[in-house]
Amino acid sequence: MTGLSRRRLLGAGLAATGTALVAGGSAGPRRQPPAPALALAARPVAAPAPSPSAALPSPSPLAPLDRPVFTLEEYRRLVPGPAFPSNAVALTIDDGPHPVWTPKVLRLLERYHVPALFCLIGNQVLGHENVARDLVAAGHHVANHTWSHPAKIAHLAPDRVQQEIDRAQDKIYDTTGKLPTIFRSPGGAVSPAVFAAAAQARMVPINWTNDPRDWTRPGTRSITDRLLAARPGQILLCHDGGGDRAQTCAALETVIPALQARGYHFVALT
Repeated sequence: MTGLSRRRLLGAGLAATGTALVAGGSAGPRRQPPAPALALAARPVAAPAPSPSAALPSPSPLAPLDRPVFTLEEYRRLVPGPAFPSNAVALTIDDGPHPVWTPKVLRLLERYHVPALFCLIGNQVLGHENVARDLVAAGHHVANHTWSHPAKIAHLAPDRVQQEIDRAQDKIYDTTGKLPTIFRSPGGAVSPAVFAAAAQARMVPINWTNDPRDWTRPGTRSITDRLLAARPGQILLCHDGGGDRAQTCAALETVIPALQARGYHFVALT
């Protein structure tokens, strides 16, 4: 069975979970989060194809949004599930997997019993499949961060955007057995084509609330101070790929226990 067929079959299964999204318009500045939406009607999983080459029916795409998710409150309004604790924050980690920095981050998260969402780049999974499988085996969740991390994704043609998302989706699923339901655009860049492609792949687009700009390597103290300014309900952004992440790892060594000492509860978006 091809990667596309597997993804379609898994997508049909996801439809039965009742993931909810709202219809959107054109991209624009941040506004109040959209009103809660009803879950999509459950549909049965597509019947097995008579042969591997037979085409499987595609599940209906989600309704495109007109803005990404920025907070845990917004996320829960769109995706049904248990309410997040009032003291919750979500740690998201972009640009991996990396053979050096991802294992260091994983050891740190294990030490403090912190779950995280790893936003994986498809061509980084390529060649580092064992690292991607390790983070899933450790109980963390995965998101789609495109195939090649195009910085100008908001200016790409719709078919190119869809290819970036679909190719990463196939690679992440084929490697980890997990089909991402969350999409993070490179740099948080969005456009109608980006929203439409994410919806076609049945993914919720998310950004973040707290950005320490650790990818610029501003110094451990700067990263630490910005992350320590986190407030309940925020989505925190860090990186384990794209360069030397020693500063990020050193900052998290301080930030995670400090936020836990304040009574903050780390959650992973799923």
